[in-house]
Amino acid sequence: MVRFFSALGAPLLSFFQYLGELVLLTADTFRSIFTHKLRWKLFMNQIVEVGLLSQLVVIITGGFTGAVFAAQTFFQFNKLGMGSAVGAVVSVSLCRELAPVLTALMVAGRVGAAMSAEIGTMKVTEQIDALRALAVYPVDYLVVPRVLAMMVSMPLLVAECIAVGIAAGYLVAIFMLDINGTYYMANMVRWTRSRDIIMGLSKAFCFGILIVFISCQKGLTTREGAVGVGRATTEAVVNASLAVLICNFFLTMMFNIIYPAGYQ
Repeated sequence: MVRFFSALGAPLLSFFQYLGELVLLTADTFRSIFTHKLRWKLFMNQIVEVGLLSQLVVIITGGFTGAVFAAQTFFQFNKLGMGSAVGAVVSVSLCRELAPVLTALMVAGRVGAAMSAEIGTMKVTEQIDALRALAVYPVDYLVVPRVLAMMVSMPLLVAECIAVGIAAGYLVAIFMLDINGTYYMANMVRWTRSRDIIMGLSKAFCFGILIVFISCQKGLTTREGAVGVGRATTEAVVNASLAVLICNFFLTMMFNIIYPAGYQ
């Protein structure tokens, strides 16, 4: 029995220690944002890295997701004579769930891994210690620009994913599935409400914060040289992806309480 509780307690303590480190890093970062001068060059470099260079991945993800979802929805709805309702289903699904979650997972795999590997390499090669020796605060120099860039870029990437997904779904529905374009657009505009867009962009903002803090924390706590960098990068992507999926459920429930069914 003692061995059982020991085996159960060690992972639990490690998990709470990990959460504590994330909370401390988050508090330290936001304190630096409001008390230190922003390094604009680093911030703009991260905007390019996080936002601009992620566009191709987001466009491909949104386009093919919207296209296949429109096709699958039509194949089922057409049996009930509701083919013109495909546009509404595709639009609402992309705004609420598909675009935020899939974009976050792709960004976690591309950007989160890069952040963790870059900061982890600096950690094991003692470059972060060198920053401290030069009176440069590592969180202010490494974490703050990435956090602000992610806050700005993620909602824009998700908005782009939604737009491309809706456009791809429209093209597939009209030119390949022969759905009436007028009814398709009318139903989509009628049933896509402001709360759906707010929900998608709010999720994007929250997911971006989760990804950047998990990735930076893993990089800053990297140990054991090159092996540790690889392990930290893998853990950053896995933890960020799991955090996005878990947080998505709670955000969905919360938004449905804040914006009830009758809200426009």
